[in-house]
Amino acid sequence: MSNTPPDFLVHDESDAVGVVVVEGVTAGQTLSGWVMDSDRTVDITVNHAIPLGHKFALKNISSGDSVLKYGENIGHAVADIATGDHVHVHNLKTSKW
Repeated sequence: MSNTPPDFLVHDESDAVGVVVVEGVTAGQTLSGWVMDSDRTVDITVNHAIPLGHKFALKNISSGDSVLKYGENIGHAVADIATGDHVHVHNLKTSKW
């Protein structure tokens, strides 16, 4: 990883989403993230403003697909989600409810 703090974190290579760890992310911004289990960086351009602590798609996710975060299934997509899209209650149904 570089000496620059990451804009987002990914815990596991299999994760479909990253979690934003900075404030002020705007649509069209390219973020640099740290994939922890492989200690590598990845750059993704987001399509929407993403609030601190929220998720965005690292890859295209089809409606009905399971969504992995921290290597765990956190729910399924209820709509198609493009790489860089905000992932939240409007397009993800949690596995817990």
